[in-house]
Amino acid sequence: MYQCLNPDCLYENPSDSDPKFCQYCGSKLRLTERYIAIEIIGQGGFGRTFKAIDRHQFDDFCVIKQFLPVAKETETRHKATELFQREARQLKLLGQHPQIPQLYAYFTAQDDKRQYLVQEFIDGNNLQQELEISGAFTETQIRQLLADLLPVLQFVHTNQVIHRDIKPENIIRRSIDNKLVLVDFGASKYISPNLSKTEKMTVIGTPEYASPEQIQENSRATFASDIYSLGITCIHLLTGLSPLELEDETGTWIWQNYLNLADPVSEELIELLDKMLCKDAKIRYQSVQEVLQDFESIPNEPGRNYYSKLIELLKAKKWKEADEETAKIMLKVANREQQGWLNNQSIEDFPCAHLRTIDQLWLQYSAGKFGFTVQKEIYIETGNKLSQYDKKAFDRFGDVIGWRKENVIKKGWFAWELNYDNLNFSQSAPRGHLPAVAMQPLIKRFFQGERIGTFFSTLVQRLDVCKI
Repeated sequence: MYQCLNPDCLYENPSDSDPKFCQYCGSKLRLTERYIAIEIIGQGGFGRTFKAIDRHQFDDFCVIKQFLPVAKETETRHKATELFQREARQLKLLGQHPQIPQLYAYFTAQDDKRQYLVQEFIDGNNLQQELEISGAFTETQIRQLLADLLPVLQFVHTNQVIHRDIKPENIIRRSIDNKLVLVDFGASKYISPNLSKTEKMTVIGTPEYASPEQIQENSRATFASDIYSLGITCIHLLTGLSPLELEDETGTWIWQNYLNLADPVSEELIELLDKMLCKDAKIRYQSVQEVLQDFESIPNEPGRNYYSKLIELLKAKKWKEADEETAKIMLKVANREQQGWLNNQSIEDFPCAHLRTIDQLWLQYSAGKFGFTVQKEIYIETGNKLSQYDKKAFDRFGDVIGWRKENVIKKGWFAWELNYDNLNFSQSAPRGHLPAVAMQPLIKRFFQGERIGTFFSTLVQRLDVCKI
């Protein structure tokens, strides 16, 4: 089919007769007697995008962008014209990179007086399409994305260009080599050395993926803004949820709550993404080089290696073995394997992502009966406070979850001296009975209430800080 370019027609002409004019409205079908649109592939506020063929290049595919602003206001149309012309300049500058589309032509058609841009056609699905087809990305896929795209973004920034509209739809996986290609530079901005720091920039980009400084009045995008948008893209692909669903009512990111429990993400990658996502631009990564340095230092082991054994034990309802594996994981994460026990400081510094994953795995495989959040709920219900340890209140907590037993030597007296092996490692255990990592089972098979109380109080405070 030959697609009519007249915005008031858009008739699909049969191509078997190779017509030169639209059979419905009579408009010319060939731009500069060379390019023929065959399919509409996109539409936005500034125009329409067509898949096309190039008659001078053996009918190779290309992309035609037709400038067609919707806005009627003179100022807005002027800005739209400027942005369209800017995309042509940016593509000419950046199109030499193998992962950025080349610019073939930019002209004003003589017959309809509209501006057109012709560029390389990238055959493949964009990342939003991949998400819809295959579901949420794994850590391995996100690592591959960053490894492939960060050098491209570094090239863009080295040429003093800010993309300003990085999102899954603007990243295409090229079919021929599986390389990621960054497209749509219509919103990009060249940073002139003479640009005043106080000069206001027009708000451009997709709101869900735009950094705070990019969308605020009297603010302007920086290189760090692109890093933020790439981070948003990653967490959207990891969770499958809209960026708007990944923050709470205070604007705090809660994306880690929606990760796939069966395939946990490593703490190192989470920390990297969190820094890319920092809403304070001064704390966020300032350059792609900084991101690359931290990214390249991440161990090759995917995050799931921390939890694969725990998941299998929890699935099999092997509660004691799962509890011991939980303690091993926590020692490993806290870098306390050599010491063999967790002190209060290691709990205060314990990574929230790992704490959250451990909790969610226990909740999932116990049908909500076991887990840190269950213990925290009972802890507060029994009169304990988050700010300090209260022995009497903690004793009540121990009674409820079954961590205090009647002493066999002196009947009627409850004690905290309980052999770890005598805990109830079954589904019939009291709610919140597990995990029992506060007992430090790898070191001692018994525990004392005072020490466990202060330890667990610190753990609950950490849960609260982590919003678990």
